[in-house]
Amino acid sequence: MAVRIRMKKIGRKHRPFYRICVMDSRVHREGKAIEEIGWYDTAIDDKSKRVKINLERVDYWVSVGASLSDRVATLVKKIKTNKFGVKTAPPALIAPKVKEAAPAEGGDAPAEGGESTEG
Repeated sequence: MAVRIRMKKIGRKHRPFYRICVMDSRVHREGKAIEEIGWYDTAIDDKSKRVKINLERVDYWVSVGASLSDRVATLVKKIKTNKFGVKTAPPALIAPKVKEAAPAEGGDAPAEGGESTEG
């Protein structure tokens, strides 16, 4: 049996919540898990508190031949090295540049090709 540690989506639409599970690789995403070893909540503002994983169980399953999915491998690496990004405010919006009107050449002279209205 090919065993993988991956995320199972259990949140609702536009509000994802994932359980980190040990699953047979042939089972679909929301299928039955062998063991649930953590969770990942994207709605929490503090990035270091978004993930909760039992690293002892991860190490055990990897030692018996389980492989990690790409996302779970990234999360495990961030937890082990304690390197989470810092949430920052988006940059301020900048007003679009307005083109200034070019000054007319020659002062009161009519525009090129234009006739004067005198007379």
